[in-house]
Amino acid sequence: MKKIAILAFAGLLLGTVSCKESEFAEAYPDPAKIAESTVEKQFTGVLYANREYVLPGYTHYFTTLRLSLNPYTQAIGRLNQSGLYVPGSAGVENVWYNYYNMLAQYRELQKIYASRPADQQADRKIFMLAAAIYVYDQTQRLVDVHGAIPFSEAGMLSTNGGEYASSLAKFDTAEGIYAFLLDDLKRIATELNGITLNAGYQKSFQTQDFINKGDIAAWKRYANSLRLRLLNRVSDVESMKTRSNTEIAEILGNATTYPIVETNAQNIQINVFDINTDINSKGFQGGLASDGWYGNTAGKAMIDHMNTNKDPRLPILFEPGLNAAGKFIGIDPLATEAVQTAQYNAGQLAIYNRYTTSHNQFFPGVIINAAQMNLIKAEYYLRTGNEASAKTAYETAITQSVEFYNKILSLTNATGITGSTIPTAATPASVAAYIAGDGVSWAKATTNAQKLSLIATQKWLHYNVVQPYENWADLRRLDLPVLSFQVDNANNQTLPPVKWTIPGNEITYNAVNYSAVKAADNLKTKLFWDVK
Repeated sequence: MKKIAILAFAGLLLGTVSCKESEFAEAYPDPAKIAESTVEKQFTGVLYANREYVLPGYTHYFTTLRLSLNPYTQAIGRLNQSGLYVPGSAGVENVWYNYYNMLAQYRELQKIYASRPADQQADRKIFMLAAAIYVYDQTQRLVDVHGAIPFSEAGMLSTNGGEYASSLAKFDTAEGIYAFLLDDLKRIATELNGITLNAGYQKSFQTQDFINKGDIAAWKRYANSLRLRLLNRVSDVESMKTRSNTEIAEILGNATTYPIVETNAQNIQINVFDINTDINSKGFQGGLASDGWYGNTAGKAMIDHMNTNKDPRLPILFEPGLNAAGKFIGIDPLATEAVQTAQYNAGQLAIYNRYTTSHNQFFPGVIINAAQMNLIKAEYYLRTGNEASAKTAYETAITQSVEFYNKILSLTNATGITGSTIPTAATPASVAAYIAGDGVSWAKATTNAQKLSLIATQKWLHYNVVQPYENWADLRRLDLPVLSFQVDNANNQTLPPVKWTIPGNEITYNAVNYSAVKAADNLKTKLFWDVK
């Protein structure tokens, strides 16, 4: 691994329009050819650089998520062994350096754009706005697991003419980065409302943009939905409460000016159209399903909740153990290692449904979706005393979540899976019955605390292993749903951490700047938005 400044050098090699590694190499066989890049091609390079950390890629799921975020939320079960709450260094480093490779692409895009004359900049402004939205989304994700990170000065090696010493990046505070993202996303949202493209650049944007296919309305929804997510994340931070409530009200009260994702048809995601291109989810199988203990074994709390409340998503998301007689059973996090092992070896434990998830090579790269937005709205409306709107948003989110997983199931190309049959899509009647049930019904929750627990639980169920970063962030922020973990007394980290630490290579190579955040760089110091 190299320090962040050096990553700019390697990252630049990806700045071209193609979605095939070989074509990237042909276009840029050495860094000297970077001058041949264009704003349009470099924009695609930004999106392409971390595609396997948005699509469900093998490395991300296998080295990172199965050992950290997913067991921390009990979206999957874990075998109770010493050290299970310490994030694996390789997985953490993979996420860290993937992000900075993407950021280096973005800095090069900014450099190329700044070198163009004013008329060319005006024609290509949409590429800069869209790239910023995407980078800011990925930046929030990294901040939410690490806290302070290098950002404002990071990825500048090429911009600084190859001067390594001057390119070592300071660490920006998590709160400062959030403030910047919120400010700039509001600016971008306003600018998108006034942007127009001529036919030629509209076609170019459609060609280069493999997320929203050049749909400016979709990028508007992406920008404002991301704002909503950031604002809700800081809603309990004393210094940001007023801003959070004011700007959320502004967004939700002005749908024309600040549109957000409202329906599943508007979801922001990387869709897979041809699994023979680099835009595919072939790695999901190895990443999620290759290790039963640490990949796709169901957790008891999630399975029990779904069983008890007859959740229509249960057979879509999970499949029973081979010898469980059709019963869905999750691994108990409080059981001994011997009991857990015996259950697993006996074929009793449920796993994530292979037709819907791991073996589905058309599984999309999920970024923002309608159920997520309505659950955020429900939380906001509850917080501000709008009971009727909170109920509507909550129930709409559940319906949209079921529709979301029905749709993903319909995309599957998985065949010949031993011991399982393709599940049946959930029906509207089953969804209505679920919403009216005792453990889910809004009307049967009598206090705001109970209603918030309902919202948080539906976030947890909806996110599961599909949106693990959102899942872990909301679980830490709300402390809901309440989950039980076995205490690991044989390790200094006795329970799940509240964040990740900075990778060792960054500490070594960027020691001077790291010293400013060293005191807070541990697994027990909460992020600024984690105040409960």
